Amino acid sequence: MNGFVPSEQVSILPNPTPAKPTRRKRWLLIQPKSRTNLMVDSGKVSIPLNLMMVGTLAQKHFDVEFIDERIGDKVPQDFSPYDVVAITARTLNVSKAYEIADRALAQGKRVILGGTHPTMLFEEAKEHATSVVFGEVESVWDALREDVERDTMKPQYRAGTFKSMQEMDRPDFNIVLRSPNSKNYSFRIPLLATKGCPVGCNFCTTPTIYGKSFRTRDTDRVVNEIKFHQDRLGKKDIHISFMDDNISFKPAFMEELLNAMIGLGAKWNANISMNFLENPKVAELAKEAGCELLNIGFESVTPETIKYVHKGSNRISRYDEVVANVHRQGIGIQGYFIFGFDTDTPASFQGTYDFIMRNRIEFPVFTIATPFPGTPWFEEMKPRIEHFNWDKYDTYHYIYKPAKMEREEFLHNFIKIQREIYSWKNIWYRMKGKPFNWVWMVNVAMHYFTRQLKPQMFL
Repeated sequence: MNGFVPSEQVSILPNPTPAKPTRRKRWLLIQPKSRTNLMVDSGKVSIPLNLMMVGTLAQKHFDVEFIDERIGDKVPQDFSPYDVVAITARTLNVSKAYEIADRALAQGKRVILGGTHPTMLFEEAKEHATSVVFGEVESVWDALREDVERDTMKPQYRAGTFKSMQEMDRPDFNIVLRSPNSKNYSFRIPLLATKGCPVGCNFCTTPTIYGKSFRTRDTDRVVNEIKFHQDRLGKKDIHISFMDDNISFKPAFMEELLNAMIGLGAKWNANISMNFLENPKVAELAKEAGCELLNIGFESVTPETIKYVHKGSNRISRYDEVVANVHRQGIGIQGYFIFGFDTDTPASFQGTYDFIMRNRIEFPVFTIATPFPGTPWFEEMKPRIEHFNWDKYDTYHYIYKPAKMEREEFLHNFIKIQREIYSWKNIWYRMKGKPFNWVWMVNVAMHYFTRQLKPQMFL
């Protein structure tokens, strides 16, 4: 019949029902606030760069909301609108993170824990989560995303190798800035150019989190990110904080980056190993590129302590020279000093005071030696640690008794050096003739803060 089919023989099939579009899962990202009563999470806080990067990756596939308790955002009691609750945690705020995580789990939500403490203590963290991310999220993101979509999440996500930074995306600042409380963030914009630190101090968590290998980002991407923020804010004179643990380990990369930043008009600060500053040309180039402050971990002026913490890059005999190289360029110094190692004595405090005043260090930061879980030093000190109240692992609380000082003597000296350094007389001596900027304001705030210190605050 030449292919003709009478109409009464034609089977009419119903139109198939259109498939419903797959609903995008909803994520809630949470930056918890610590419970410590000393300095941390007070005043203007830094934008949480790592959690913002999680949001940048996640929003390509999921709906994302962001909460930062430190700026006044409130964590909901009811997690029913969300499929996944992802929480970052350091040791000092991990108990708060666990509290939120347990509540979300009780409501049937998938909970992801990441950050320093869950990485270092997986066995503890896994009791409060569906999944724990070990180290940086970028290196495990593809596997984590697929498993979230399929509801097949694993207990831990740990990369065999770290992902290259060359193609690292620019984080989406809208994720955090849309909060009505975003005005409580610092004006300094966090930016990352490198990861990893091969120095290997025995008290540091960085090698575990980011590895001892030193990875660098494409210089053009870093410069373009700075330009993006200048365009976003409508001005050249912006303030950048490089969040790198040590921006200087590969001198050739640092030189390339700083040369590319010359003429941008941005001001910046960064962590840098002091041995690189023994070469005066490093500070010269940094100044030309817009540096206003360098963060230097002096740690101690006691040779025995530097040896004890395995920080061979610090040569005490050249400390004054390093400071002179930096100050000659009009660059300020945020200097970090740690007290409480077994090698410390009351003379360590006096020696540190003398060094700071002699060199007019603009922004000295004093902390108490704290054995963080997962580090070699924690395992060494564990039998002597007085408590495991993670809320107080903020580098401002007394955790164990140093070998050469009783508790009362130690705390007396720890308070005394801060009060003396931040007395009006010594602020004026250290800061006279230097640019009137936010560092001056920090000194004023520290004056009032140190007047309130009492020994019981550190216990």
